[in-house]
Amino acid sequence: MNTSNLKAAMAKHNDTQEKLAEFLGLQVSGVNARINGRVEFRRSEINAIRERYDLSAEETIDIFFADGVS
Repeated sequence: MNTSNLKAAMAKHNDTQEKLAEFLGLQVSGVNARINGRVEFRRSEINAIRERYDLSAEETIDIFFADGVS
């Protein structure tokens, strides 16, 4: 996962972990665990984030499926 790119997308949309957690129906600690790579994002969460931030397929792959980037 490319944490930097996800955080950049969040910042571009003036989003915080708290706002993203509320949007996804998670606790902030759950979003934090996902962002920091301790828990994987679910497919439904990735799709929701993709729509929320209007990510292209390439951006989605770069963020969620990058190997060895955190």
